[in-house]
Amino acid sequence: MIRFLFRFIGLLALALAFIFLVYDGTKSIADQRLYVTKVAEVWATVHETSLPQVRPTLEGLAPWLWDPVGTNVLNAPICLVLVIIGTILLLLGRKRRPLIGYARR
Repeated sequence: MIRFLFRFIGLLALALAFIFLVYDGTKSIADQRLYVTKVAEVWATVHETSLPQVRPTLEGLAPWLWDPVGTNVLNAPICLVLVIIGTILLLLGRKRRPLIGYARR
């Protein structure tokens, strides 16, 4: 059951990544400039009040989590982050291969 959930959310993340890629591409073609939607922009659009609360939370856990990790993730393109998350979830949710030969016990 949990593998199904991982695969479902992973496929959803990959579909959203493709949607954002098409959105950025059409916006870039229409304006003849390169547009890249960042994670912070999407997060602020979805839930604006939770974005400022992330910094104290991450600094409370470990100070290095905010400065190099958190800021880089928030400034990364949303399609890249969603592809990475989707791929990890799909790999976690894949079915195990049946063992063949002497490896089976």
